[in-house]
Amino acid sequence: QLQLVESGGGLVQSGGSLRLSCAASGFTLDVYTIGWFRQVPGKEREGVSCIRGSVGSTYYADAVKGRSTISIDKVKKTVYLHLDSLKPEDTGYYYCAAEKSISCDSYWIFWSTWGHGTQVTVSS
Repeated sequence: QLQLVESGGGLVQSGGSLRLSCAASGFTLDVYTIGWFRQVPGKEREGVSCIRGSVGSTYYADAVKGRSTISIDKVKKTVYLHLDSLKPEDTGYYYCAAEKSISCDSYWIFWSTWGHGTQVTVSS
């Protein structure tokens, strides 16, 4: 059974950093693309970053480009999202998702496997 579990969220001051983790089980990361998404109440879920397990290519949304790094540890079956220079507008519930053969900028509804998410709150 495919399963994703996020961790690493929390409360951080503006300008701080966090590392989110997405632990996968039940499948191999080599054939999946893993995406990070975030959502705030009243707004649509949006893509933040993505990594293709087969080749390691990455994608970053404009909102986080230049201050985030996504990486993959295939031994630990975990994908990490490191967020730097956090801003209050980065506040949200962060989810990771997995899908085969999907473009990193695909709409969230096309991703089939989701974790339960982790809350990130950035105070000003």
